[in-house]
Amino acid sequence: LSAVLQHVHSNYEIDSFVHLLQAAAELSGQQSIEHPSLRVVADHIRACAFMVVDGVLPGNEGRGYVLRRIIRRALRHGHKLGAHTGFFHKLVAPLVEVMGEAYPELVKRQSTVERALAAEEERFAETLDAGMKVFEEVAARSGEQIRGVDVFKLYDTYGFPADLTADVARERGMTIDQPGFEAAMSEQREKSRSASQFSGGFGITAEQSEGLAPTRFGGYDRLQMDDCKIARILVDGESRGALNAGEKAVIVLDRTPFYAESGGQVGDCGQLCSDNAEFVVEDTVKLAGVYHGHVGRLTAGRLEIQQSISAEVDGPRRRATVLNHSATHLLHAELRAELGDHVSQKGSLVAPDRLRFDFSHFQPMTAEQLERVERRVNQAIRANAQAEAAEMGFDEAIAAGAMALFGEKYGDRVRVLRMGEFSTELCGGTHVNALGDIGLFRIVSEGGVASGVRRIEAVTGEAALDFVARRDQALDQAADLLGGTAEQVADRLAQLLERVKQTERELESLKSKQASAAGGDLATQAADVDGIKVLGARVEGVDAKRAREMIDDLKSRLGDCAVLLAAAGDGKVALVAGVAGRGLAKVKAGELLQHVAKQINGRGGGRPDLAQGGGEDLDTLPALLASLPAWIAERG
Repeated sequence: LSAVLQHVHSNYEIDSFVHLLQAAAELSGQQSIEHPSLRVVADHIRACAFMVVDGVLPGNEGRGYVLRRIIRRALRHGHKLGAHTGFFHKLVAPLVEVMGEAYPELVKRQSTVERALAAEEERFAETLDAGMKVFEEVAARSGEQIRGVDVFKLYDTYGFPADLTADVARERGMTIDQPGFEAAMSEQREKSRSASQFSGGFGITAEQSEGLAPTRFGGYDRLQMDDCKIARILVDGESRGALNAGEKAVIVLDRTPFYAESGGQVGDCGQLCSDNAEFVVEDTVKLAGVYHGHVGRLTAGRLEIQQSISAEVDGPRRRATVLNHSATHLLHAELRAELGDHVSQKGSLVAPDRLRFDFSHFQPMTAEQLERVERRVNQAIRANAQAEAAEMGFDEAIAAGAMALFGEKYGDRVRVLRMGEFSTELCGGTHVNALGDIGLFRIVSEGGVASGVRRIEAVTGEAALDFVARRDQALDQAADLLGGTAEQVADRLAQLLERVKQTERELESLKSKQASAAGGDLATQAADVDGIKVLGARVEGVDAKRAREMIDDLKSRLGDCAVLLAAAGDGKVALVAGVAGRGLAKVKAGELLQHVAKQINGRGGGRPDLAQGGGEDLDTLPALLASLPAWIAERG
């Protein structure tokens, strides 16, 4: 429509595209805007920018992978134009100039888009040049078609999507073996599935679950329930009518207070008991998505199908887990507030001793950002708002502002957890009654786990207090060692490190002077062979670096010379040879070094004026060094 209104023949001639083409040409050093690759870059910057605005970040799965492929295709075309690094994200500003008025969200999130694209550019730049070299090698031996296994190698090792490899191949009049690539991909996926399958064998077949109602979970507000009926006993995947003492099994109850592992929260532990039997629950897992499987061992007595028992969760363990789960929600909310709306949960672990939260972000967080996030989470904890859960329809929950995780499957009815004004999410896990119950939140670490995915590990409650106590103890010990207070540790340590550096510089200077003095002594030992000073000597307490310095000093002192020094240590010999002036007409440094090295089970090489290597046979070394003048004299 714009092309029609502006009386031009293609979309690439409309004013907004021309502006982008001109910007891309300027950044890549092109004199005109006619190059086909400029059109690819201009088109792709629009697509990429709006995907990031919509909350998509480069990744290896789903929408993130689509974005990554588009970015890398644009970068490859930029590479063809001569814009090798850091150009693509600079096109965001020109894009905002022509489209920002119509799309205010693009203006609002310009910085986020630029940083996301810049991070991906930097990541791909590290592999593009190397990958292109590999492609050239593959293409040289491939004839008219590149094998699927080679396409897969470029993808798996260098991050080249198959369509990018196809683009490059097409420019050379070649094709790729797409079926072969897909077969290699399928094989890799199958290997990944096999490697990741849970080895415990916990599951329930359709036959075993026939007529079995879903487990009713009653553990949100209580940790102990009586009159729970044993619905199934599974031993090594087989249904059993009874369980005897000492046997391991998975027990399914009609109702339970035990939370089954899901949503990142670990399963509960505890006990199932009757008057004469005790089953120790070591874990609780979801079976077929609707049954709670109590995994453990019967330590005493006998249990049978349809028997009523009492179920009691390990209270301290659950309560510690609850603190970490509620803190995870606060952390998620504060990360979005600090870094932007592009942050979304990519995985989590909520355990009694710690929490682990994976989230989408394109660069490491700074110490200042982490401090602000941690401080705001603790402010929310001190506010002590109530954590309120309510069940409602999915659409109603989203309309009420609840956050749903992309890629998660939700039913028509969902559980919404609201923590005051701080967080509202869909969550079926267990949580505190009030945020103040969390007590304290401390971030332990932040790092990358995958491209575009960061991970924070943190502790809460007693574990957080223990963490702080250990840090304080270590700080106090450091202060004692440095002879100051805890507040002075950083300054005292900086002063100490500076003194160490100064001492190292003085030591290096002293070693150089000693080497120079030793060189002067050695120079007097050189033999004269037809006007060439020849010296072979063993030096003690000298490494290869210092031996090279001594060689340079001896070459300056002796002028026309051929010198070889052997520095012995740890049963091995480091050899350094140097030749200068008219000595080069007699022998090259590499020849001199190899003459000695090959006779002491060693090897080496280098330039005509300097070579180095090593060997092992110390016994023959003295005679070899003494024979060097005669050996050089024989060379004529």
